[in-house]
Amino acid sequence: MRVLFFGDLVGKPALRLLLERLPGLKRQWAADAVLVNGENVTNGAGIKPEAAVALLEGGVDVITTGNHVWKFREIYRFLDEEPRVLRPFNLLPENPGRGLVVVDTPAGRLGVVNLLGQLYLQPARSPFHAIDEALEQLSGVRNVIVDLHAEATSEKVAMGWYLDGEVSAVLGTHTHVRTADARILPDGTGYLTDVGMCGSRNGVIGVKREAVMERFLNLLPSRFEVATENVWLEGVFLEFGEDGKTRAIQPFEVN
Repeated sequence: MRVLFFGDLVGKPALRLLLERLPGLKRQWAADAVLVNGENVTNGAGIKPEAAVALLEGGVDVITTGNHVWKFREIYRFLDEEPRVLRPFNLLPENPGRGLVVVDTPAGRLGVVNLLGQLYLQPARSPFHAIDEALEQLSGVRNVIVDLHAEATSEKVAMGWYLDGEVSAVLGTHTHVRTADARILPDGTGYLTDVGMCGSRNGVIGVKREAVMERFLNLLPSRFEVATENVWLEGVFLEFGEDGKTRAIQPFEVN
């Protein structure tokens, strides 16, 4: 199985570029499935149903999210109705939506689990406790990807080791800065601390740099807007063997 996973999608410029380039990228990598973290696709924070529909109709198989998932109330019902759009599994069970899904691909079934990190992001329970429950629900699914949307690199690295040999890949999102540690862990789990961002490199993690610098300089609130220039896509390619273990992992970027 071959999978493309794209990092946090920031605003309409990144959405447009992804939809434009995705058909060619799927052919280039011979991808069986495409995953995207859509946490910031609507105005830089959150996701509305229309953006999710555009992604799903444009060739994305699963959309993961994170700490901004509840920003727009209109997504609540949509999460209940559309299983391919996830909210973190370790939020409250009674919250709208679900935190895992299994999708059919040309290469077989693919399970995806969305988790939220503990540090600063305040999930309802530890992702380390929640992932055991999630994997019980995915029993029999050979290919499984975990998106840990977390602030702390240490938490992501620890999750990689915790799940080594138990899942196909552990991929980090949230910081919008791609890390340089893509590797295959000893028992076959592909790992990357942060996949990076789909958004403007002329801003600060996807938003206009002037507003961010104003906040740092004056310590006063400032209105963030999505940056629109020099937009890039950052993602990672994964190939799984018949045993569900990672055979290849390769970060990539395109503009």
